[in-house]
Amino acid sequence: MRILLAEDDAAIAAALKHALVDCGYAVDHVSDGMQADTALRSDPYDLLVLDLGLPRIDGMQVLHNARERRSDVAVMVVTARDGVPERIRALDGGADDYMIKPFVLAEFVARTKALLRRRTSGGIPETAFGRLSVNLDARRVRLGTEEVDLTAREFALFETLYARQQRVVSRSQLIEAICDWEQDLTDNGLDISIHRLRRKLAGSGVGIRTIRGLGYLLEECAAGDPPKPRP
Repeated sequence: MRILLAEDDAAIAAALKHALVDCGYAVDHVSDGMQADTALRSDPYDLLVLDLGLPRIDGMQVLHNARERRSDVAVMVVTARDGVPERIRALDGGADDYMIKPFVLAEFVARTKALLRRRTSGGIPETAFGRLSVNLDARRVRLGTEEVDLTAREFALFETLYARQQRVVSRSQLIEAICDWEQDLTDNGLDISIHRLRRKLAGSGVGIRTIRGLGYLLEECAAGDPPKPRP
């Protein structure tokens, strides 16, 4: 999952980014509204953490612009503006949640997970897929009673494909979803990670199908029958 953090207070931004990265999310940080608007136009994000008091372009305008473009990015407002009219305006304008500074970091993380869970599993903490039990909050995938031992990158790949199951995800979309601006993943590195993830999913009734020229598709299949590449 990839998150855009739009916050001009350096100390707050550092704390929020550290907490989100610790949860395994790829996080890009911008410090003004113009940068936030540009980033949302050019890169796909699952969640926008948005301060309203941003320089250059106000956070409400950033939100308005995103919804005008029919962007479906989830939006968590974090702001010192505590008036009821401001909250109503933001929520009516397309925000999904609203937190008033100062707040407890653990609550922020919990609300962030809840927003992302709604996008991927309908708000249900643990779901079944093939023979797997998937808990995105706990970052855990189990096959029966055994946990599937996934590295952070492998889980990020699985999570991205799982969130878009039954849809083809291109190589560039995978790289964009699991890497922030400070990371790099080569085509060869992606191939290696997908190969290792496929191996660990063997026997789970879930496979990653290669759609030649288009990308990858996470789908259910017979437990002993990995999906064949589609021409």
